[in-house]
Parts: sequence; C-alpha cells; structure tokens
Amino acid sequence: MKNTRNLFAVLISSLVLFSCSAEKKAEDGWTNLFNGKDLTGWKPVAGTATFEVVDGAIVGAAVAGSPNTFLITEETYGDYILELDLKIEHESSNSGVMTRGQYDPAARDGKGLVYGYQIEADPSERAWSGGLYDEARRGWLYPLDLNPDAKSAFKMGEFNHYRIEAIGNEIKTWVNGQEVAYVVDDMDQEGFIGLQVHSIRNPEDAGRKTTFKNVKIQTENLQPKPFNKDVFVVNNTLNSLTEYEKANGWKLLFNGQNSEGWRGARMETFPESGWTINDGILTIEASDGGESTNAGDIVTTDLYAAFNLAFEFKLTEGANSGVKYFVTLSEGNVGSAIGLEYQLLDDEKHPDAKMGREGNRTLASLYDLIKADKQGRFIKPIGEWNKGRVVVTPDNKVAHYLNGVKVVEYERGSQEYRDLVAISKYAKWDNFGEAEEGHILLQDHGNKVSFKNIKIKSLK
Repeated sequence: MKNTRNLFAVLISSLVLFSCSAEKKAEDGWTNLFNGKDLTGWKPVAGTATFEVVDGAIVGAAVAGSPNTFLITEETYGDYILELDLKIEHESSNSGVMTRGQYDPAARDGKGLVYGYQIEADPSERAWSGGLYDEARRGWLYPLDLNPDAKSAFKMGEFNHYRIEAIGNEIKTWVNGQEVAYVVDDMDQEGFIGLQVHSIRNPEDAGRKTTFKNVKIQTENLQPKPFNKDVFVVNNTLNSLTEYEKANGWKLLFNGQNSEGWRGARMETFPESGWTINDGILTIEASDGGESTNAGDIVTTDLYAAFNLAFEFKLTEGANSGVKYFVTLSEGNVGSAIGLEYQLLDDEKHPDAKMGREGNRTLASLYDLIKADKQGRFIKPIGEWNKGRVVVTPDNKVAHYLNGVKVVEYERGSQEYRDLVAISKYAKWDNFGEAEEGHILLQDHGNKVSFKNIKIKSLK
C-alpha cells in the first residue's frame, strides 16, 4: 500500500510538472514547427533534394541536377515571429528560409515553383546572410551592401540563430543577434515557412548538407524587437517613412502631392510645365532630348553637405537624365547646372553610354569620372523602377548604389579624384565637386523619366 501511495504521489508530481511546463510554453507563446522526430507538418516541393531527421535536426542534402528544393510547412502563416538554427558546412550550400512563401504547383510544366520572400543563408565570400531575396520574382530586395556591418554575423560550419519578424508590411531579420535587414513591402501578407536546399553547379557537391533545428513560431501577442542601430530601411511603400526612419533622421524630399521643397534650377519657382506630379510620381515629360532646354532642371530649396540620399527612378527607352549633388549654381554656365552626377541612362539605346572614358557615362556611374561596377542581374529593365542611392560621409567618402549594391566609391578632394577631374569635361571649373554643401538636382535632358520615394538623411 505504501509503495502504491508513493507511486501515486510521483504520478501526481509528474502531472503537476507537466502542467506547469505546458503553462509556461503557452505563456511564452512559442509553437514548435518541427517535433524533432519526423517531418510531420512539412512536405518537400519543387526539387529532388532530400530531407531527413538526424539527431533531432532536419538535414537537407543537395542532389545533382535538381533545381532549388524547399521543405515547406503544410500550414500558412500571416503575422509571426520565427526563430530557428541553421548550419551550412560547405560554400556550395547556399540556403535560405522562405517567409510567407508562395507555391505554384502547375509552374515549370507541373514540376512546381516556389517564389516570394526568402531570408538568405549565404556562405560565400559575398556574405549576404540575413538579407532578403525575392525568390523567382523580383530578386534582391535587401542585399547586405546596405548593411555591411552585418556581413560578419553568419558563421560557416556552426549553427546560426535566425530571428525573422513578419508583422504587417514589415519584415526584419537578425542573425546571431545581429540586426540585418529591414524591409517594408506589401507583396505577400500570408504564406508558408520553407527551408531551402539550393541547386548545385558541380556534381561533386552532391550530398552536401544543410541542417535546421529548433524551428519555432509565435503568431499571437507579438512583441516586435526594435532595431537599436541605424540600419537602412528598404521602404517600398509610396512616398512614406516608418517611425523608425523618422526617429533616425530621415525626411522625404518629395511628398508625392506637390512640389514643396523644390524649385527650378534657373528660377525661384517650380517650372510651370514639363514636370508633372500624378499618383505620387514626379515625372519630367519628354521634349526634344535637349539638355535643360525646355522645362529645365529642378533643385532642392535646401542645401546638403554630408548625407544619405535614396530615390527610385524609371527610365523610358533611350532616356538620359541624372541626379546631381553639390550643385552650387555658381558656375554661370548654360544648359544643365553643374554638379557631381549619378548618371541615369538607357545604356543600350542612348549614345552617351559609348562616350566619355571606359564607360564612365553609363547608368549609376559618377558621370564622366568613374564607371559604375555593376552586374546586369542587378539592373531592372527599362520601364521598371530601379533604386538609386548616394551616400556622402563627413570625411568626403562617397558611394553610389544601384538596387542596393555598391557600384561606385571615391573620395572627394583626394588626389585620385582631382586627377580624374583634370581629364574630364569638368576640368575648366576650379575645385569642381568640392563645395562644402550644395543642392540636390533632378535633370531635364529632354527624355521622360519618373521619380518616387526620394528621401534623405543628413549625416554628422
């Protein structure tokens, strides 16, 4: 009887402990998406890479000849916080985590296609882990050139802890506690979670493994984790800023409604014709292809010294334009006002691409001075929106970005810079591009070009 009572007491204690544990889990709000034993609740799609459970972890293995393969949840999710651990053991094993992923089973002749937001796991020298890639759709939304400090967060051959917040139209990521990507986008509001085994180029890399474990999710009573550092935000909503951006000193240069903050480069008011504002888009309409001979350039009413400038632009076929900075309006020249220029150009159709020196008049170049080092896969076609960015730090270091990738860097006032100016069209102006401050300018070159989402932050 005594032993029975003891056994009963142990049983009651165990139930109490189990109950407390369950209550703690409920209070914590996390749900395990992977039970540590089998792949219940998951299914592989779109490729033939294999997934199995080994020692409480999901192990994916690459297969020669297979496209990207995804192990996806059978359930879909809207707003959530996801955490998991991910390990890559070889540089060929690019991977990622689909966030609100989408699947078209009929695509690719019935083989299926996964597309949508993917949080990157990049073991290559590029080191863009934690960045946001739009799989099989728009490509890179947040390459880590936008947040280079985060490139060192991912560790090859070790488990890396990922945190992904998808709440409303915001997606934020962390790798091993490091703040990585911040994207505001409204393309998908719900979808599956997916674990990727990437295709491989070399057959000898077949069998290379990517391992996932501790996959858990919160879907209720979400408490977003704030970014403490000043991280660049890719904000794809029209002419708007997040509270985080405002708190970090960003302001809109174009409000989407009127010409406030802008005027003609050669006049005190905004041009009465030529420049239009419709549906939140600022456009210089086509005329005769001449340089600042019709509506004319427009400039900001304010002056800027060190700054972080971001903008989106859409070119028409054969178009030429530019975004200039450190424009002083003091040169007394005719035509377009003088300043350092982020070139906007249809490289295929406009003859200016073949002029200058070694391509230094092509898209995103420092016009007539430094050619943009860009890859075609990071350029959106004519008629689609591209993202430009110019960063000038207080020490006169300057960088141009195209769709989040750095393509030009130089130092204003350096000997190398002055040597380039000396052999350029700007040689006749003393101290060209070295003013302490100047206007931002949008150029009228007689071709139709549109702008939106123009924002700036002064740097100190």
